[in-house]
Amino acid sequence: MRKLTDEEQEKIKLLTKNQVSLTLIEPTETGLKKSIMDATGSVRSYLKSENIHDYELQNQGTESKVMIPTIIHTGFKIIKSKASLYRPSTKKGDPRIWFYGLTKVAEPNDIIGITFYNDNFQVFNLTKLDIKELIYSSILNPFQELINAISTTENEVAFELLAMLRKIANAGPIPSMVDADTSVGRTLETALGIDINSSKQPDYKGIELKSFRNSRTNRKNLFAQVPDWKLSKFKSSAEILDNFGYERDDDFKLYCTVSAITRNSQGLNLRIDNDIKQLIENSDKPEVGDFVVWTLDKLHNRLKSKHKETFWVEAESTRINDREHFQYKLVEHTKKPITSQFDLLIELGIITLDHLIKRNSKGKVVEKGPLFKIKPKGIELLFPPSESYDLMV
Repeated sequence: MRKLTDEEQEKIKLLTKNQVSLTLIEPTETGLKKSIMDATGSVRSYLKSENIHDYELQNQGTESKVMIPTIIHTGFKIIKSKASLYRPSTKKGDPRIWFYGLTKVAEPNDIIGITFYNDNFQVFNLTKLDIKELIYSSILNPFQELINAISTTENEVAFELLAMLRKIANAGPIPSMVDADTSVGRTLETALGIDINSSKQPDYKGIELKSFRNSRTNRKNLFAQVPDWKLSKFKSSAEILDNFGYERDDDFKLYCTVSAITRNSQGLNLRIDNDIKQLIENSDKPEVGDFVVWTLDKLHNRLKSKHKETFWVEAESTRINDREHFQYKLVEHTKKPITSQFDLLIELGIITLDHLIKRNSKGKVVEKGPLFKIKPKGIELLFPPSESYDLMV
């Protein structure tokens, strides 16, 4: 697809701000004449992630063609149509998509926006439509109604959770559940009635909760993810510990931060190999070298599933009667991380990795990570523009 113009990018930002999840396609002159378009990788990925259609499960041939109701938005009017999704019998059956009536609203190399709502494809010409004018128009129009409906639906659970958080915040400081770094999150989840567990699923009806003490320096947890042991030289956390651990109190442990911009005191650093799409952890010990790897696809998928929608809750920590208390004050609401930025932020040292491995006196190895963490200012680089809420109002 061609490079988007500044105006087209601004339109996408406005749609993103209104919670619209979409994909884009660029019809060619030949495609418009033949009423056929390649379902590009980004289109296929969108359809699959939104549980609309999976081309990988579709057989070749017209008998396996799938038809989906479609509404084409022209501004103050709509065209009721259909979309065909199929794989031709010829060659490898490269995925195809077509929206009947598209030639009425599109010219070659226009950028077409595609979203899905109310069991219909909602299609519009991003290049030609005045998105801002339609959304904020004093005259009611179908496109405005669509965006308002999507925004309301997407924000329903968020507003519900926000109301609960404000109730907790306005009750005053809450005593910590435990005396630990993780107590700020565990205390809030208990107040919300959320079970404390190690599930990889988001905490509240699809929204991930990340709580932290207010600080300009504390990194924020993104997710935990073990290496791909099948692809790695080392095959377990115990092997990592045996090579780089140290004695501390009654434990043998490896608690350290690993970055792509410098080696830590254990001689460890990170490196991204874009040719094989892997994140690699390396040791300066010649006999060890590269010892564990993560596939970038796996890390991207963990990021997308864990942070599809996240409340980053900031708390003020105080001690009352020698016990830590939390006053939850602010929420930053993010959605849909930009996975391509993840790799760049690792290379810049803004996203780092923490090992939290120890062997106790009984010989049992416990691994709480590896945890991928991000510096506070990195949030705005990893996510589209977010919304911030004051919990004390």
